[in-house]
Amino acid sequence: MDIRHLQYFLEVARLRSFTKAAQSMFITQPTISKTIRSLEEELGVILFNRIGKKVELTDAGKVIELQAQAIVKSFQSLSSELSDLMNLKKGHIRIGLPPMVGSSFFPRVIGEFHKAFPDVTIQLFEDGAKKVEQDVGAGALDIGVIVLPAVGDMFETFLFVEEKLNLLVHPTHALAESEEVPLSALAEEPFVLFREDFTLHDRIIAECVRAGFQPHVVYESSQWDLISEMVAANLGIALLPEAICRDLDSERLRILPLVDPVIPWHLGMIWRKDRYLSFAAREWISFTQELLRTEYAGKYSREK
Repeated sequence: MDIRHLQYFLEVARLRSFTKAAQSMFITQPTISKTIRSLEEELGVILFNRIGKKVELTDAGKVIELQAQAIVKSFQSLSSELSDLMNLKKGHIRIGLPPMVGSSFFPRVIGEFHKAFPDVTIQLFEDGAKKVEQDVGAGALDIGVIVLPAVGDMFETFLFVEEKLNLLVHPTHALAESEEVPLSALAEEPFVLFREDFTLHDRIIAECVRAGFQPHVVYESSQWDLISEMVAANLGIALLPEAICRDLDSERLRILPLVDPVIPWHLGMIWRKDRYLSFAAREWISFTQELLRTEYAGKYSREK
């Protein structure tokens, strides 16, 4: 057994698929399958139940997973520290981004970072903010972007966007000409929401319940552009962040301020407090903080 065997095992456990794990690790599926079989033979236990194309951890696999995470984490910290000692300005960063955040805020940041550090590679994982937070907490990601606040106190955070949610309705909707809309006025409306793995899904439902009603959800999606198109097709109403609303077609939609309550949308980067960060990850955090502070401070002052 070597560290690669454990890394392959953890990737299969994370993705629940040999094929996806092989693609993620840039190796062939037979290689990863052979490695897992070898690991099972060496340990004398079955690690995965194969169910069609999907796999699930056995009880023994779950025990090995916890130990393997600790071993791989220690190995990665050791490797990172040695690289820093040798002043090798190279590295690899695993960053989690919710889909709407990645397209709206980070293309320029990634481009500028690559110019400054051409030998640092970035691997992006697109998932809902809840999944991103879980993966940063588990060590599967180095850094994540989530809708704050984070759950628990294991993370360092950097807040870079403070906005709120707006209401989207069809131009023929009864509320379309309103100056602002209280949340309670949406009690009978069909909602188009983000999926359950998105923080906004839970947050919107929680605010509706506090306002005295359970929202009637007719569609769920992981894509903000599909959600807005559903509203434009008069299939329901939606609540989307201001940053997204600025890019929408105001002729096909009405974008209205939501009040009573205002639902905040605060974005931040997170990373584990207790985990060693490589040179590349530290530089990414520092670089991004400076760039986003400058960029969004300027944007907000222009809008005011």
